[in-house]
Amino acid sequence: MESNINEKTIVYFNTRDEMVKINLHNVVYFQADRNYTDIYFINGAHITLTTGLVNIEKMLDEPKLNGLLPAFIRLGRSFIVNPIYIFHINVLKQELVLSDTVQTHMYRLQVSRDALKKLKELYKHS
Repeated sequence: MESNINEKTIVYFNTRDEMVKINLHNVVYFQADRNYTDIYFINGAHITLTTGLVNIEKMLDEPKLNGLLPAFIRLGRSFIVNPIYIFHINVLKQELVLSDTVQTHMYRLQVSRDALKKLKELYKHS
């Protein structure tokens, strides 16, 4: 049985034709694809939901999730990333690398310089 915190970080996405159960702690990032959203997990799996990134962002801001998750970070129009998996920011190459500490899976995202500069600024005083 999962702990209470994990149970509260599980969300269900329901569409007309399907239901998907997701533990948000395992999500590395969300990526917009027109009216769809691709979700990438730390184990290398990914799924596509029939909803836009704006709806995902609203769901992540729900009060029931506040304090239970790291604050997901919106990067431009295409990405929402889980900050626990931020591994490397390279502004010049416009690349963000997301990985867990054992680096079983690494995701390399092409992100705008402005978005990466803002992201890097969040970690400047850490």
